[in-house]
Amino acid sequence: MFETDLKVNLCGTELTNPVIPASGTFGFGYEMSEIYDINILGSIALKGTTKEARFGNPTPRIAECREGMINSVGLQNPGVHEVINEELPKLKKVFSKKAVANISGFSVDEYVYCSRLFDKEDSIGWLEINISCPNVHDGGMSFGVSESSAAEVTKAVKSVTSKPVFVKLSPNVTDIASIARACEQSGADGISLINTLMGMRIDIKTGKPVIANKMGGFSGRAIKPVAVRMVYQVYEAVKIPIIGMGGVATAEDVIEMMMAGATAVQVGAENLVNPYACKQIIEDLPKVMKKYGITKLSDIIGRAH
Repeated sequence: MFETDLKVNLCGTELTNPVIPASGTFGFGYEMSEIYDINILGSIALKGTTKEARFGNPTPRIAECREGMINSVGLQNPGVHEVINEELPKLKKVFSKKAVANISGFSVDEYVYCSRLFDKEDSIGWLEINISCPNVHDGGMSFGVSESSAAEVTKAVKSVTSKPVFVKLSPNVTDIASIARACEQSGADGISLINTLMGMRIDIKTGKPVIANKMGGFSGRAIKPVAVRMVYQVYEAVKIPIIGMGGVATAEDVIEMMMAGATAVQVGAENLVNPYACKQIIEDLPKVMKKYGITKLSDIIGRAH
């Protein structure tokens, strides 16, 4: 009989499998427990959380595309205190594993504020720092587009938490590897990538942009080759683990992402198309591993190098 081992180790914590629903596509997790047992997941990346509650951007803020979607939700969330006091206890009732807290901020102080609070929570295993947010003190440029600002956020967050810190990088840059290196040198324990690409749709009946904000984050199956390329480049540039994401929809996609260099893999937009996506991927992985003669998933990390 062909035995398969799906376990991976993420910064000292063993995951039963590498599949994690990506932030913003799975709510706070407990909502999905009504349709299947979410304990089959490797972990869950919680909805992006900011210091204050945010209503988000004006509507319409979602536009469908072939092989993907554009969103400009604008980090709608109830704020860090509400997440810790209300959302985490609900998740704990239905999920026995550690979750990933996804933190967004518009200043370094906001990242630090939220990180300090999540550091005290037992149910949080890792912090994922989304540096694709506009820096309000620096003319609105994203923290993730320069090495210095990425390094500044990483260093500040690392100073207030003992949990592993994964920095989530924006793909909207010319040299992803140098930004990943800057994060590693500033103490990051891992890198998450990629966040959404920038995209736009125009309604040809009205001649106007579909999304109220004109542009938004493009995600879905179409972006997978870009994500695989960036994971591959970052694996060559750093020694810390990578959580790969971007267009992952099948067990084969997970294996491809791991061969590029990912230790764990997040599934994003596919959850919005098919709420059972992560469950199906986990169930399919042993079959696909058998097909390709893979006994241990952890053995294939970075195999393409």
